[in-house]
Parts: sequence; structure tokens; C-alpha cells
Amino acid sequence: MVLLGETFPNFTASTTEGTIKFHEWLGDSWGVLFSHPNDFTPVCTTELARVVQLMPEFKRLGIKVIAMSCNSIESHINWIEDIKSYAETSVEQFPYPIIEDESRTLSTSLGMLDPNELDSNGLPLSARAVFIVDPNKKMRLSILYPATTGRNFDEIVRVIESLQLTDKYSVATPVDWKIGEDVMVQPSVPNETAKKLYGEKLKILNLPSTKSYLRIVPQPMDSLQN
Repeated sequence: MVLLGETFPNFTASTTEGTIKFHEWLGDSWGVLFSHPNDFTPVCTTELARVVQLMPEFKRLGIKVIAMSCNSIESHINWIEDIKSYAETSVEQFPYPIIEDESRTLSTSLGMLDPNELDSNGLPLSARAVFIVDPNKKMRLSILYPATTGRNFDEIVRVIESLQLTDKYSVATPVDWKIGEDVMVQPSVPNETAKKLYGEKLKILNLPSTKSYLRIVPQPMDSLQN
């Protein structure tokens, strides 16, 4: 299993767009790799359709998206028409590749298998895993959902916006933050430095502890233009 901050494996896989080597396919982009339990299933269809609808957002953020499950290329290709129909899109070419992993090799190496979800042959299926990988090929986020719970891909977009913002500036995003809202100065930045950086825009909250660690500033505006 890959841990946060570790280099994501450079695996080779067959996809609906041909054979890829993950690092070469990713190039200098951010990437989202997400797995689903099974083709032609209800929750998975809604998820992959939502990703189709969100492709303009992923492109705005410079994100490459790739899906995978323990099904064959042929199964993926046949299922794609159902996904496009549910997404209510008329695009001819499906906007992202889907990896086949019938052997469970990739799912096993990445810790994606759900022992409670089995196929008709009694083999475990992949869980709803999400990995966000940065341009340096480091894993920046992982989320694992059970098969019965569909993911919130708006949250995944939000997390990417936060990661890209906080990579560029010495800020952190507070609870429920959305792009354009105020952010927090990171604890590693001394107060004097924060005052020089932000001037009158810096707001330090008064707390019972008298510690001045809740420091709020407007989100840097040029980051809105990704």
C-alpha cells in the first residue's frame, strides 16, 4: 500500500485507450486514479457518469483522470454507452481511460480489494478507492469507500483546489472551505512574517488560551485563475 508522500508506483496497465505506463501517461499533470467494484452496477454507473460531467473542472485544474476495476476491456467498452447515457452526454469519445485488472494484480498492490465484495466466481472486487497524485508522482491523498457508498466527486475537486493552493502559498484551508473563501496562515509562519506578507488583511482571532494561532487571510486571488 502506498502512503501519503510516497512515490506512486509506475505500473503498466491495459486500458480502454491502450496500454499505458502510469508515470508516462501522467506526465507533468496532477492525476486522479479511482477504482470501482464492478461494471454494469448502479452506484458505479452514477460515479463514472459524474466524473464525465466534471471533466471541464478537472481540465481547468490540470488533472488527468483514470478509472479501474476488476473487469475486462471488452466489459468496460460495452458499459461506457450506459455511463454516457446516464451522464446525458453526446460526446463520441469517452473522456478518460478505464483500466482492466481481471488478475487483481494492481488492486492487490494498491490495497484496493474489498474482501466483503465478491464476483460470481467468489473473487474479491475492488473497493471505491481514490488516489490523488501530484506532478512529482507523489501520492497526496487517498480515500477508501465501501461498495455501498457512492463518492462525492465535488469533494475530490475541492481537495485538489486546496492542495494546489497550499502548495503555492503558506496557507491552509479550514473546515468546509471552498475556493474563493478565506484561508488560514500555516503555523510554521511566524506572526511577524505573516504581518509583513498580509498587512491589514491579516486577522488574528482572540482566544481564551491567548495563543495567536488562528490567523485568517483572504485567499490569494491569482489562484482562482487556474
